[in-house]
Amino acid sequence: MRVRPVEHFIIVFIPAVVVAVLVDRRLPTLSFVGAVFVGSQFPDLIDKPLAHEFGLIPSGRVFMHSIPTAAPVWLVVAWYGWRTHRSRLSAAFIAGHASHILADNYRSLQGPDPSLPPDMLWPLMDAAPRPPVPYWAGPNSINLHLWTLFSATILTILAYIIVQDVRSHHESGW
Repeated sequence: MRVRPVEHFIIVFIPAVVVAVLVDRRLPTLSFVGAVFVGSQFPDLIDKPLAHEFGLIPSGRVFMHSIPTAAPVWLVVAWYGWRTHRSRLSAAFIAGHASHILADNYRSLQGPDPSLPPDMLWPLMDAAPRPPVPYWAGPNSINLHLWTLFSATILTILAYIIVQDVRSHHESGW
């Protein structure tokens, strides 16, 4: 069973909303929901195009799907959230990202003989072998091209928001 993008979002969104409502006694902001959404999709937004469209990494389940490369990103996001007084937003992103990794590897992590799959430890371990063209690519890889376009759009919007935020904080004297 494979976890689809909307499922990655739902897996983290429901508990994140419950926690937000219990802590804040109100529904979460749109920014919070956006941070959860982008975090829950982030590994695939980065890894699928890098692996399947550009051939830069060995599979679409390494790099941002891997603890050794995801953890430094989490630290930067946590630092940025602390520095900008948005710790809840950074926590929402990190929870989304981490839940994505766990959801993609839940079968290996549970059961009678739980283990960390090699993809979760890439590049310290070799990636699990996978076909070069994913099952979901579609005819002439149209779905892959559409996912790459979607990824580029979301990442461009995210970069724009971060640059504007850094500029505004820099002008106010961080």
